[in-house]
Amino acid sequence: MNKLLYFRELYIQKITPFIDKSLIKVITGQRRVGKSYILLQLIEKIKIEKPHANIIFIDKESIEFDHIKNYVELSEYINTVKSDSEKNYVFIDEIQEIEHFEKALRHFYSLTDFDIFCTGSNADLLSGELASVLSGRYIEVKIFSLSYLEFLEFHTLENNTNSLQKYMNYGGLPFLINLPDDEKIIAEYLRNIYTAIIYKDVVSRFGLRNTHFLENLVKYLANNTGNTFSAKKISDYLKSQKLSVAHQAVLNYLAHLQDAFLIFKVKRTDLIGKRIFELNEKYYFEDWGIRNAVVGFKQQQINQIIENVIYIHLRICGFDVTVGKYDEYEIDFVAERNGETTYIQAAYLIPDETVSEREFGNLLKIDDNWRKIVVSMDEYTAKFYKGIEHVKLLDFLTDFK
Repeated sequence: MNKLLYFRELYIQKITPFIDKSLIKVITGQRRVGKSYILLQLIEKIKIEKPHANIIFIDKESIEFDHIKNYVELSEYINTVKSDSEKNYVFIDEIQEIEHFEKALRHFYSLTDFDIFCTGSNADLLSGELASVLSGRYIEVKIFSLSYLEFLEFHTLENNTNSLQKYMNYGGLPFLINLPDDEKIIAEYLRNIYTAIIYKDVVSRFGLRNTHFLENLVKYLANNTGNTFSAKKISDYLKSQKLSVAHQAVLNYLAHLQDAFLIFKVKRTDLIGKRIFELNEKYYFEDWGIRNAVVGFKQQQINQIIENVIYIHLRICGFDVTVGKYDEYEIDFVAERNGETTYIQAAYLIPDETVSEREFGNLLKIDDNWRKIVVSMDEYTAKFYKGIEHVKLLDFLTDFK
């Protein structure tokens, strides 16, 4: 419970306006990004502001609630602990573990003396039939790993290059504050989380058999983070490794990894024709600490980690993000929010004019007035290069919102 001291204000502020509103609050995100503690923090907030509220908390990862397996048992339990005189605030952690839970939610949603909050670790939690059952009745809030500023707060670190290096190495899972600052111990913890995601949220959930292929696919994604490729390219590579896997199977396994929030698929946008391409996407990890635990932190892949860090930061800030294509040139990130666009190019170091021409050149090709930024790990920058901003990664993660 000590982590309740670290209130994640960004998410509490997003959810607060919907408390006591006729909407189910659905909190989604990868396993161990802190969804449970967001629920606990909301419970503490409601207890303080509404002392007489009846709090009903169901944790499906606790053996205490093993008996709740379907919507009938969920409804029966809530009915036994509800209050007839005070408002009931229902909190259900990892609700996807309850079969047809949406039927129970729809029922209690229709009652004026209930306010419902739940978490889930699957991206398809609110898709398909469920979306039609609860259409217009819920608000979804996506929880990410710790932002860099949250990482500094959680670990009581100064904002400097050493702290940034830890962030890029370890990632942003909140539980790391409870572990010693030891790379081997942290890597072992992250590998355990990875295994839980793979086998509980992917293999078990989707009934997959070819776990050897699945783990090789994740390693391929980790070693090619931020590279554009297609399912066919992955299939061809795996064949070269004596793993014969059909093109459609690759697509299915990629979709399952996305559903578990292990990876994000980022599509490409034609900046001239404004089309979305369906081929050669990029993939980034929800938590690059897990990515590093899978294949190791390699200095020669630092660019990939920088891109991953920037992508998640943009998502935390509420941007829709695609990869930009302008003629034959590629823009790492096209970030759109509230009708405005920011173009971002990621680089490791820019030591000379030749590298400057390469890293800034693609952005210089874009003939519009939207903000354009090159982000790198240089200790010092000239602030602008031919009108394009040059920002240190450290400053980008602390100042760009």
